[in-house]
Amino acid sequence: MTSVQSEAPTFTLSTRAPEGIVLADSAARRLARLAEVEGHPVLLRVAVEGGGCSGFQYRLDLVETGEADDIRIETAGQAALVDPVSVPFLKGSEIAWVDELAGAQFVIRNPNAATSCGCGVSFSI
Repeated sequence: MTSVQSEAPTFTLSTRAPEGIVLADSAARRLARLAEVEGHPVLLRVAVEGGGCSGFQYRLDLVETGEADDIRIETAGQAALVDPVSVPFLKGSEIAWVDELAGAQFVIRNPNAATSCGCGVSFSI
């Protein structure tokens, strides 16, 4: 009898991805808290799409699994995933969680962004 083995996706594991993308401690703490509330691990998927008022926009989603070609950035046992198409736009960026008077949210501190809109979701290069 032969057994069928499914292959789980493999990820690039590092605290600082080779592309210089970092998951800040603040974001890792927030992901840990969300996982605690949900009762299972959660990952933050970060992508860059065309659109927004400045030309590009960030898309942030909480997911349970990643894709085989995702770059995985880990800090304190928590992880963010970035698809290969978005990596060039995010090189050197920091993914953080901010809790300010204006609101609490994940933010991308992107050194490649020449301009960004007031909400911080869209940017241009």
